[in-house]
Amino acid sequence: MKKLQLVDLNLINAKIFLKNEFIEAGISIEANRINKIAKLPNMPKASKTIDVNGNIVLPGLIDVHVHLRDLKLSYKEDFNTGTCAAAAGGFTTVLDMPNTQPPTNTPERLKKKIQRAKNRVIVNVGFYAAFPKQFKQIVEMYRNGAIAFKVFLYHPITELDVNCDDVLLKVFKCAKQLNRPVAVHAEEGEIVQRIEEDLRKSGKSSLNHHLKAHSIKREVNAVQRVVKLAKQTGSHIHFCHISAASSIRHIKKLKQHITCETTPHHIFLTKDVLRKCGSIALMNPPLRSRLNTTRLWHALNDEWIDILASDHAPHALQEKTNENIWEVSPGIPGLETTLPLMLTQVNNGRMSWGRLTQILATKPAEIFQLNRGFIKTGSVADLVIVDVNQEYKIDSSKFYSKAKYSPFDGRKVKGKPIKTFVSGCLVYDSGEIVSEPGSGTILTGSSH
Repeated sequence: MKKLQLVDLNLINAKIFLKNEFIEAGISIEANRINKIAKLPNMPKASKTIDVNGNIVLPGLIDVHVHLRDLKLSYKEDFNTGTCAAAAGGFTTVLDMPNTQPPTNTPERLKKKIQRAKNRVIVNVGFYAAFPKQFKQIVEMYRNGAIAFKVFLYHPITELDVNCDDVLLKVFKCAKQLNRPVAVHAEEGEIVQRIEEDLRKSGKSSLNHHLKAHSIKREVNAVQRVVKLAKQTGSHIHFCHISAASSIRHIKKLKQHITCETTPHHIFLTKDVLRKCGSIALMNPPLRSRLNTTRLWHALNDEWIDILASDHAPHALQEKTNENIWEVSPGIPGLETTLPLMLTQVNNGRMSWGRLTQILATKPAEIFQLNRGFIKTGSVADLVIVDVNQEYKIDSSKFYSKAKYSPFDGRKVKGKPIKTFVSGCLVYDSGEIVSEPGSGTILTGSSH
């Protein structure tokens, strides 16, 4: 008698967001991929079954702007704690930034970073690279696994002169030849640094002085400069953490080559919160006015801003508290707050389910050429199950991230990720990490 073939896992009684609508069905998973989506009577037999209890299943979320730290900054965050935070937040794929110590700006450093991450991560992780000093090494960076390249116009982490247009034109062209996007932190670096230095020398070190140095004008001018260069090369430029609504009008001019992101803190928080929370809420670019925040929200909902990214930037608490603002490390953790904040907006009717999955899954995958971010037969089984009715207050002391602080502390939210699956394996379940370090996958540009 022929032995009955069992699939690895069945998820039953699920409400699946599929093709822009919800269907009540189950998902069968076999060999890390979705084997079948069907009503219970039509599902194959499985070795294991999980009852989703009518909760919502979304494609695993993708965060393209994450600082996992590690290496010499592992006291802030490491590959394991950072990816545990990702899983707890419903993110199954994250892209790690290169401003580590040492910075990821040589082929060898990228290779070592990937090797270190392999046995520590529990979700899918891809890596940005900063441009190496030698142009010929850009191809090697790609071959060593770079998903994309990153240019910091403020505090560059490359030995190349990013203030020189000819240099940017050359690296943009190189990236285009490799079909890789270039992510840009758009602030006029030289001018910001000069203003900061003048303020330091004058003994001016308050939050208002930080806002003055990192004004909207500094971002908008940098965006305008990069758009002009992108027009000459036809390269795919992705603007990170757009904080100024007035930047959008320049991005609109070249939407066929340019994508952009904003962050939860830039659409939910204003500089009034910065003054209330103090340096805990300090980041670059900084929080802006209420009117600007409202305009950013509309630009996100109207699809002029393509995606949402957390800019998860953890620090030790003592690095966030200093009366001298120039001694404060800018950045906040965001992996564990992004989805609850956005589910609350869906519950409130401010955003549709379709747009939510676009900005946190489908579009990030498209921009960075990742074979993820959707639910269909044959796709990798990266999934997050959310309880849309669960209400609670954000409590940073319970974060998996090493950064136990947040300007969102105490904020009421409605909607919570309760189970996260990476390649068909349950990694996060009802508040607990249930996967071993190293169970995640390293994604590389040359293979995706």
